[in-house]
Amino acid sequence: MHIPQILVVDDDLEIRKLLARYIKEQGFRVQLASRCAEVRERIATNQIDLIVLDVMLPDGSGLDLCRDLRSTRSRIPIILLTALKEDVDRIIGLEIGADDYLGKPFNPRELIARIRAVLRRGDDGRPSHGGKGRYLFEGFVADPSARSVVAPQGTSIDLTGAEFDLLLTFLDRPGRVLSRDQLLDLTRGRDGDVLDRSIDVLISRLRRKLAESGANHIFKTVRNGGYQLAAKVSYLDEHS
Repeated sequence: MHIPQILVVDDDLEIRKLLARYIKEQGFRVQLASRCAEVRERIATNQIDLIVLDVMLPDGSGLDLCRDLRSTRSRIPIILLTALKEDVDRIIGLEIGADDYLGKPFNPRELIARIRAVLRRGDDGRPSHGGKGRYLFEGFVADPSARSVVAPQGTSIDLTGAEFDLLLTFLDRPGRVLSRDQLLDLTRGRDGDVLDRSIDVLISRLRRKLAESGANHIFKTVRNGGYQLAAKVSYLDEHS
């Protein structure tokens, strides 16, 4: 049985020790780092299943590190730790590929809940797609088993775990208007906040990535309602 390994990155020694002890008590393995350079070293020499990454580090920004990892097509899930009032950092973090964020100060139990929720996106506990096989929409093929999206031209669309889960949520509910509350609940397994802009950021990223392959206006913004998938969706079995 694979035991997930969590890389905790924070420049505060006491916080690292506290989080390491708590995460280990929940059954995970833990690696620690305090600098960007150490993160790259840990990733190169260990199997890291998720990174808990503080935004402020001695040798650079956690945001820049997140951007660099995503630019190298690293798919390791990342949860950012940010100061509670720094909404800009949260939004930027999601825009550059972070899977979730948590404001400081936080309850360690909430961090564990976020870790479990993000890790579930990569196993059989992720949001269900109803056993329909692959999805076909606007010439794109989304495969929940492989967690991949292929464009009409045959190229692969590089989505983060959060982006892919959000797309699946819409594909399971074509034509249905979904509020931010519903989307947060369906994709993250926790109560949403209608003022939380994370869904808006994820929608914006999905729109941009799909539009780069020719799918414009695939998501419709419904005033005072939320978002709607405007594409026709059909299903392909595993032999199609």
